[in-house]
Amino acid sequence: MASSVKTAISIQEELFKEVNKLASELQVSRSKLFVMAVQEFIKKRENQNLRSQINNAFSDLADSEEVKVHEKMREKQRKNLEKEPW
Repeated sequence: MASSVKTAISIQEELFKEVNKLASELQVSRSKLFVMAVQEFIKKRENQNLRSQINNAFSDLADSEEVKVHEKMREKQRKNLEKEPW
């Protein structure tokens, strides 16, 4: 099991009250609630970073105008090949 480290944080009193209420509703300690929240935040950040990397990898795909040009080029090449006497 991983070792734990104690830390102190400062939060607004109203947020502190909400944390206490939610921890009570979930029947977990405040510490556990903070751990759960931070883990969820880290997971979301990792997913955002992954999505960004995927979007960057696919950002160089042809747009609709390029696709049309490529289709015309393929059609012209196909017609040229059909004209060739083999």
